[in-house]
Order: sequence, then structure tokens, then C-alpha cells
Amino acid sequence: MSFDFDKVVERGSSDSAKWRQYGEGVIPMWVADMDFASPEPVLAALHHRIDHGVFGYGGESKRLQEVICERLARLYNWQVAAEAVVFLPGLVCGLNVVSRAIGKPGDGVIVSTPVYPPFLSAPTNQDRQLQPAALAVESKAGHLYYSFDDNAFEAAIQANTELFILCNPHNPVGRAYTKAELLRMAELCESNNLVICSDEIHCDLLLGGVEHTPIAALDPEIAKRTITLMAPSKTFNVPGLGCSLAIVPDPELRKRLNKAASGIVPHVNVLGYIAAIAAYTEGEEWLAGLQSYLTGNRDYLVNFFDTELPQFKVTVPEATYLAWIDCRESGIEGNAQQFFLEKGQVAFNEGANFGKEGEGFIRLNFGCPRPLLVEGLARMKAALA
Repeated sequence: MSFDFDKVVERGSSDSAKWRQYGEGVIPMWVADMDFASPEPVLAALHHRIDHGVFGYGGESKRLQEVICERLARLYNWQVAAEAVVFLPGLVCGLNVVSRAIGKPGDGVIVSTPVYPPFLSAPTNQDRQLQPAALAVESKAGHLYYSFDDNAFEAAIQANTELFILCNPHNPVGRAYTKAELLRMAELCESNNLVICSDEIHCDLLLGGVEHTPIAALDPEIAKRTITLMAPSKTFNVPGLGCSLAIVPDPELRKRLNKAASGIVPHVNVLGYIAAIAAYTEGEEWLAGLQSYLTGNRDYLVNFFDTELPQFKVTVPEATYLAWIDCRESGIEGNAQQFFLEKGQVAFNEGANFGKEGEGFIRLNFGCPRPLLVEGLARMKAALA
């Protein structure tokens, strides 16, 4: 079956935060929200549920737990018991609950920077000490390439460190970490008795045949110290429905997580459950088409920068629909994000929000129909001219 990912859906007059933020005339290529309609089976399942007409309090979805466990076994050969799946209304909520659950006020939380801004705010929101460890970065075939830095990670560990929040695939640098890198992370966490929280929300958005490895799937001993966060939201473009999950095989860790969430974190809504089940059971063909389309978008973007804007250095994302762009040698005076917004009418994320290593960078969302991507990149070039 073919899917029309080139179709531009008008969102400016909708309730879209992405399209409302900067107003009419601006192409928004910032927040991680795709501009594609969700898969038809998801829409059909939602229509069917709405036709029922009653929206009382919903119970936890045992069916979705079973679907997730089957999917983890099929994709990663990872055997997970249904009770290990804990539902959450969002991944940012999950980062905060985990930060609250592990350790005590004043304890340390390591994150690998540059990184998605809630990784930087969640620990401090919960009275924890943020302990950043910079990723290593090099030029590889003329493009930016980031990797896990053992030395920086070890140097960041202190006597009060209790938690490592991992982003895999990594937002914003687009790495799908290798098994060797993940094993090294796990070894360092084990030797320093750290709990691992692995945010894997982008794990289905794989480009060019790359594979994803959940860190907890490497070994049962690693799984015992790991809380894995996943969701259908980025994959199937349903973030507004608020259905995410934590996979917590260890009963004691699960107890701590549930206690931290108790009375504060709301339940997942009934439509979120319905959409997730339909997406995971009937959306695989659509997802395969999406992965192929996003790979084409990535390749177009990288080639555009190589040939038309070589003064910028970009990543070649292995996963996600996010490109990380170094603007420091572009000749732009001042803030690049503001420059392109004002001169090009195209909106990106400001790199400094991802940590000090992001200063002088922007993040670009290419999860959109190719005509919008082509126009957005053309506006960048025209602004510079």
C-alpha cells in the first residue's frame, strides 16, 4: 500500500501549538510534531470509540499492555511481563516522575549534552542536581558525528549521583547508539550503582535501515536497574492524545515510580489508549512507509546543506526527524534562530536551550511533506543572500 506523505495538511487554523506559535506566513520547523495525518486505522478506531458516545472514567488497558509486550518480543527479543508496563500521560511527565522517584533532594542526575531541554529541567524541578556530561563530537565525511564519551561521563559522576537519564535515539543529535556504546554506559552505571532512565520515544523513527537496541534488552541485570520510557506519540503523530509508558521490570523500582506518581500524575485518557492499540497493531505498514519517506527527507536536507549551504555543518540523523545544525561559521551575526525567523520566515529551535554545547546551533524538524521542507530550506538560502 502507498501513502501520500507529500500531502500538505492545513494546520494554521487548527489548535496546533506548532503552527500557532509564530503566526501566519512562517513555516514552523521547530517542535517535534510531524505534519502528517495519523494512520487510517488510528483514525478509524477513534471514530468507532467516539460513536459509542460515553466518555466516563477509563480503566488501565490490559489489552495495550499485552500488545506492547508482544511488540517488544517481536522487535527486540525482549521478554517483558505485562505488570512491568506502567502508563503515563506523557514522556516529559515521565522524566519528572523518574527524577522524583530516584534518590532524594540534592542527589545528582547525569545527562548527555546537548540534549532535549526537559532532560535539563526535570532533575532541577525535583530538587536534584543536574550533572551534564558532554557527548564527543567530530567531523565525519564533512558532517557532525556525536558519540558517547566515557571520560566525560566518568568525570561527571559524583558521590551523590543516583540516576542517568539516557536519550536513545538521541534528541537532538540523531544518534541510534550501538550495542557497544550502550554496554559501556551500562557498565559504568553498574559499577557506580546508578539507575538508568532510558527515553526511547524516537525508537521507531529509524532511517536508512538502522536498528534500535533498548538498553534494558541487552541483559536481564541491566534491565533490573532500568526504567525505559516509550510512546506511540512521535511515531504515529498522536502526541496530543497523551498516552506514554514506562517499562519497569524490577518490582522495587516500579514501586518507587508508582509512589512518586501517586496523587499527582493523571491517568491516560480513553482515546489515548484506543489510538495506541490501533497504532501498534495496525500501523506497521504505514510506519515502514514513513521511515522510507523521512529517510528521503533527511537525504534531501543533507545534500542541500552540502551543496547550497556548505558554511553550515549538519548531522546525518540515524533516527528521529530532527537535524542538528552548527551555524557558528555561517557569517550570521547574533542569534541564528532569530535571524531565520525574521529574515526567512522559518522557525527552528534555539540550540542554546539544549545545553551550553548547543550555543550557536539550531534544531530543524524535517518531519513534514517534502514541499514544505524544500520551501523551508529555500527560505534559509534566500535569507542569507
